[in-house]
Amino acid sequence: MKFSIGGSLKLAFRPWVEGIENIPAEGPAILASNHLSFSDSFFLPAVLDRKVTFIAKAEYFTSPGVKGKLTAAFFKGVGQLPVDRSGGRGAGEAAVRSGVEVLERGELFGIYPEGTRSPDGRLYRGKPGGLARVALATGAPVIPVAMIDTEKVQPPGKIVPKMIRPGIRIGKPLDFARYQGMEGDRFILRSVTDEVMYEIMKLSGQEYVDIYATAAKRQIAEQAKAAEAKKKADAEQQKTDTP
Repeated sequence: MKFSIGGSLKLAFRPWVEGIENIPAEGPAILASNHLSFSDSFFLPAVLDRKVTFIAKAEYFTSPGVKGKLTAAFFKGVGQLPVDRSGGRGAGEAAVRSGVEVLERGELFGIYPEGTRSPDGRLYRGKPGGLARVALATGAPVIPVAMIDTEKVQPPGKIVPKMIRPGIRIGKPLDFARYQGMEGDRFILRSVTDEVMYEIMKLSGQEYVDIYATAAKRQIAEQAKAAEAKKKADAEQQKTDTP
């Protein structure tokens, strides 16, 4: 299924790729990418000859009914790995274990250091818990990846994609072997994550924001809520002022 889906995506959207030679022909590697769209996990595997395993919400695999079964089959077909992320720290541990298992099999493991999709197209601070811990626990090289314009193909909340040609830039592998075995040091984890995010920023050309994307989403939601409340208050005031 991976090849049929990937072939269809390449034919329909014709994504351009730079740096494909930086993906090793064999052996484990971590692909650390920015995250602009739901479709990122499909476009990146589509342009590679090797299988890439990403982590996906367990709900995608457990939804009931015919639609749920079709969704689960699709995600399995494109190399998604179900992880229950509802349990806080336990969810993070499960994600790390899953990544280590994929790499120990000599495969490619894909991860989004931001932890969630960018709410506005900017690049946000990477979370150190997943990417750095998996890299230091396995010694696998980290390959920075920049998805380009995928948010224009499928903007958040939109089901039907637009026929826009996205791009993918793949950077040179980063070696963190000097830190191997130090995954318990939070300063090391932060340093590794920041180095990867800097490379992603250079590849993507995105504006960098030194807060977590989850915090940015909360701020945006609060601002939208305040704006809506003000709009309603202004409307009520206008009614009161109208003779």
